[in-house]
Amino acid sequence: MVFDWIVLAAFAGYLALMIFIGFFFSGRQESMGDYYLGGRRMNKWVVALSAQASDMSGWLLMGLPGAIYVGGFSEAWIGIGLLIGTYLNWKIVAQRLRTYSQVCGDSITIPDFINNRFRDRTGVSRIVAAAIILVFFTFYVASGFVSCAKLFTTTFGIPETIDWLGGTSGYTLCLWIGGAVVVAYTLLGGYMAVCWTDFIQGSIMFVAIVLVPAIVVCDAGGFASTVDSLNGINPYLQSLFTSAATAKATGFIGLVSCLAWGLGYFGMPHILVRFMSIDNPAEVKGSRRIAMTWVTISLAAATVIGLVFHLYLKQRGLALADVGGDPEKMFMIMINGIFSGGFLARIFAGMMLSAIMAAIMSTADSQLLVSASSFSNDLYKVLLRKKASDRELVLVSRLAVAAVALVAIAMAMNTQSDFFKVVMKMVSFAWAGFGAAFGPVILLALFWKRANLPGALAGMVVGASTCFVWKFVLSAKAAQYPIFGLYELAPGFLFALAATVVVSLLTKKPSAEMVDEFDGVAVSSVRNRDIKRLIDDAFDDAKVTDEERKRLHDAIAKLV
Repeated sequence: MVFDWIVLAAFAGYLALMIFIGFFFSGRQESMGDYYLGGRRMNKWVVALSAQASDMSGWLLMGLPGAIYVGGFSEAWIGIGLLIGTYLNWKIVAQRLRTYSQVCGDSITIPDFINNRFRDRTGVSRIVAAAIILVFFTFYVASGFVSCAKLFTTTFGIPETIDWLGGTSGYTLCLWIGGAVVVAYTLLGGYMAVCWTDFIQGSIMFVAIVLVPAIVVCDAGGFASTVDSLNGINPYLQSLFTSAATAKATGFIGLVSCLAWGLGYFGMPHILVRFMSIDNPAEVKGSRRIAMTWVTISLAAATVIGLVFHLYLKQRGLALADVGGDPEKMFMIMINGIFSGGFLARIFAGMMLSAIMAAIMSTADSQLLVSASSFSNDLYKVLLRKKASDRELVLVSRLAVAAVALVAIAMAMNTQSDFFKVVMKMVSFAWAGFGAAFGPVILLALFWKRANLPGALAGMVVGASTCFVWKFVLSAKAAQYPIFGLYELAPGFLFALAATVVVSLLTKKPSAEMVDEFDGVAVSSVRNRDIKRLIDDAFDDAKVTDEERKRLHDAIAKLV
């Protein structure tokens, strides 16, 4: 493969823009709230696209299309589960968490919120939550770095061994380059840089994921011709209930496992903090609409990519083995094939390929920042320096970003392990860990006033432990006992939910202070919605800008 300097130039320009954004925001972090939540002043567009871009990662452009190519439309159940989970998370969690986290000691991290919500004066819940975040996010970040390395080696044809670097592995070199860029702008700019880069990356991802399959469909003669051609290749490719790979019906355990992915959203720290950072709780509705539009179209387009790759190969008289044999690389293959001629076409190819990098980086940067915040704010400050200043904690956070990244790179370099070299395995395990450990606790903390500290601790420990035991011990017995083939998030979530409820009921009731705060948050949420509705009705036909409406809303809310 000839090294493509034009595509490299486009990549370099994209990466330089990300680092520039980090430098731009590097001098604007005056407090912990600024560094971790952007001072709670992020607008609805940035919050929406940042939340979804940090959610999907390289899985959207590599993992899902690859699964669809092999198994057909029946593999789309994971996407359906994620779509349902995304909507429910925005609908029932976002606004209440934004309000509750500010009322509850102005919490800036998820461990911070759990600690303040349950009045944990010992700090044990903060330490347990932070430890869970550091463990599972290290796996998640490692998966992102593996994706980076695969992208670079595939796009540029980098050899396994680079002689002029003393025999250094090409994979290892790409691993370090990808990690260095992500760490650079995360370390410099904090939450503001992460959100704005995610906004740009989400926009790039959206354009690329819609444009590429649209071109293939047009080349095939349109939608109707595409459907007919796919039926001719394999009649099960477009079946939602039958696998194209095996021609067998989707089993109950497989279906539940796919849909269970949606439960993970309720416990994802890097997504939940987006809700906590939005400028005004009343803007959550608008942000939700933007997010749902983005994720619905993106998941649908990713599914189409997996299907039309069959047509792409057929149109060129190729088989999968002729293009490397790895279906997860199809998006890169299609881009290079469609935009193959001329200087401008290759520049555009570089921009489209940058979308894959964007998907990977938009998740890795968010995970690094949340991991760093958990270490500095919930471990370092609690265990080592209770009187540490904001400036000191921001410095510790930046060091933690680098430390977590180094550990993740070390894990990603273990190419001998099937677990560490397969992106989807690491992602699914980390997703399950967060969903099970935090999902039930967050939901009950927000909506059940009887929940207490012992119950929250039990839920977090049971959820995280179940995922480890189910994944590494019980799943090995799936051939003998099919129930153990169930995705570990489903049993982990249910056991954690049960543990939180049972332990809360068996232990001391929450204090009157906690109950009053819980009731006050409910009243505050209703009041904010009513104020916004009144303002919108009063100025429905008037020429009043959104900024003016927002200032009026804030002023009335303070008076009330």
